[in-house]
Amino acid sequence: MIKLSKASKMPCRSWSLQALDTCPASKDENGELVPACQGCYATTGNYRFPNVKAPREHNKEDWQRSDWVDDMIAELDNDRYFRWFDSGDMYALKLAEKIYQVCKATPWTRHWIPTRMHKFPKFKKIIDKMNKLDNVVVRLSSDGINGEIIEGAKYSSTIIPKDAKTKIDNICMAYENEGKCGKCRLCWSKEVPIVAYIGHGVSMEKQQKLLIETLQIA
Repeated sequence: MIKLSKASKMPCRSWSLQALDTCPASKDENGELVPACQGCYATTGNYRFPNVKAPREHNKEDWQRSDWVDDMIAELDNDRYFRWFDSGDMYALKLAEKIYQVCKATPWTRHWIPTRMHKFPKFKKIIDKMNKLDNVVVRLSSDGINGEIIEGAKYSSTIIPKDAKTKIDNICMAYENEGKCGKCRLCWSKEVPIVAYIGHGVSMEKQQKLLIETLQIA
């Protein structure tokens, strides 16, 4: 059974997995969470409630069904925009391959796929394959929280502190719109190479404040 979610901010539905449990790229070489994941919104607030976690845990098993791809294609019949992973990541290569099949078979839907799995070489081929589809944007997520950019990425995203100076042209303005996308569709656009998100949430704001203070001292 297909179970989709609808984050209050988003203008569309999404398919997600449990955060951290399916995010192998969230940790650095020392096994510590990278800065961007230390303040992950998908591990706090409503995301902690059993009824919110349940469909994500269900999806981890459900995608392995032989008819999952066909069911997803049918489910997206009327969706014009779709987001993969408002929590979690495409942690398995077989899952990524299935997502590609869904995207290819639903050209009427614009798909946005944020991921950190680009850090594993074996995912490069499927990510490139996805990005060649006219209706798909796979955005590689930066690990930093101070505007760090992934060099050479065709499409990517990064996190910046509020009021920070940045050379990035496209900044998510949801924080000025009650946390909602509104009419903005930057994340889905193939004309937008980089999107910068303002760090939000108590944990993230504390991290960014500490980082800024550290940089000032240095």
